[in-house]
Amino acid sequence: MMMADMEEAGELATGPPPLTEDDFVEPSAKQDDSDDDELFPADKKEPSTYPPKTVIPAPTTIIADDDESEDIFGDSGQDGDKLNLSSSGEDPDLRHAQASPVTTAAETQTPAVAKPVVKKAPEEECDVDDSDGFTLEIKIQEPQKIGDGMNAYVVYKVTTTTNIPIFRRKEFFVMRRFSDFLGLHEKLSLKYTQQGTIVPPAPEKSVIGMTKIKMSKEDNASSDFIERRRAALERYLNRTAVHPILRQDPDFRDFLEQTDLPKATSTSTLSGASVLKLFTKAADTVSKIATKMNESDHWFEEKQTHIDNLEQQFRRLHACLEQIVLARREQSMATGAMARSAAMLGNSEEHTALSRALAQLAEVEEKVDQLINDQANSDFYLVAELVKDYIGLIGSIKDIFRQREKTFHNWQQAEQTLTKKREIEARLSLAGKTDKVPQAKEEIREWERNVEQREQEFNVISKTIRKEITRFDKSRQRDFKQVLLDYMQSLLDTQQTLIKYWEGFLPEAKAIA
Repeated sequence: MMMADMEEAGELATGPPPLTEDDFVEPSAKQDDSDDDELFPADKKEPSTYPPKTVIPAPTTIIADDDESEDIFGDSGQDGDKLNLSSSGEDPDLRHAQASPVTTAAETQTPAVAKPVVKKAPEEECDVDDSDGFTLEIKIQEPQKIGDGMNAYVVYKVTTTTNIPIFRRKEFFVMRRFSDFLGLHEKLSLKYTQQGTIVPPAPEKSVIGMTKIKMSKEDNASSDFIERRRAALERYLNRTAVHPILRQDPDFRDFLEQTDLPKATSTSTLSGASVLKLFTKAADTVSKIATKMNESDHWFEEKQTHIDNLEQQFRRLHACLEQIVLARREQSMATGAMARSAAMLGNSEEHTALSRALAQLAEVEEKVDQLINDQANSDFYLVAELVKDYIGLIGSIKDIFRQREKTFHNWQQAEQTLTKKREIEARLSLAGKTDKVPQAKEEIREWERNVEQREQEFNVISKTIRKEITRFDKSRQRDFKQVLLDYMQSLLDTQQTLIKYWEGFLPEAKAIA
């Protein structure tokens, strides 16, 4: 009996074996341990070193939010609750007994190599407030045709009013041609798209429209094509000016302030740079199809689907609006033709009252013709052009999504290279080539830094895109609310004016005997 008691006491003194890192990892996670080391070298934490085995009679508790506790799971990228265990003054036996039941596969599972693990930014980080009290208003006026023939071009007066201190004056103007606007957009895109910033697109080039202007002998600066381009350029500059980062760019300030700018050389439709851009864009599309990114961030997955749906609906709406504008213009032309026919009929009518009524009808139809034409312009400039601008903005959003995918693939390629370097170092060590091992270790350290840098670049661009999409959503809601209110008011004004015209004509029609 005494021997049995002594053996039992010996077992208590010895206790279970000390904890190792594998005690807190599921078997499935152990198999992927090498991949986890490669994916998250910066976030992985070493396991705690437990104190010597000691039997402590006092109970040990698990502290969830202790500042001195160590998270044995590190920053694994999981969004679930993490378990923090105190590493000082606790019995490892009791800690093991209490930690094992609550350790789940969801907490210890290693993420797949092909998917990025991105820490979701807190909601307050995505809250965008651009109301800094500064204003920057830009107007484009007085388009002028310079030169004749195929060498002719149009210049626009760009007037800026602002209270931002970085500008030298509060109000100033410069003269710019269309290629200057394209050159500005090119500079901003090269600098900011790769950072995840949405750069508003410049108006599209129109070879047919400019050819008509160049070959026209009449210097008609108020032509429909020039007016459309003027309005589009004004919207482009103001959309760029409201962005808190783009409006402080030196190239943007120089565009608004400097009298003379270097001539943009890569903006021609048939230039080598333009052709190269087309090939680069086609190559990016093929690369996207061949190396599709397996998205693990649900926020980005939902946003990409939402953006695709928005683009599809915007294109349908824009097509319908173009049909409405075309129908109104045709109605305006038909109304004008009717007015002229009624006037001619009134001149040939012998009945005095009827002749006077037909002449009055012709005048009313002329007013209605102008009214319908004005409504067609309202349909176009208020709604159709806004929808077209947002189709272009969605294209810019897709560009930054593609840039994020490129950053992710660069990160994964660096991971693969690092794995190869480690394999080379291991083979050299096994082969006994000690003279080459130091160089291999130095290459491993260099690629570890590269992996950490590219992982940081991926996290930074993901955070920037979140803010940009939040700003885009708020801007879209604000713009469409204001446009819908203005559009409804224009429709009401048109109908009220139309009723007024016909009510004025009614007594004249009743006077026909």
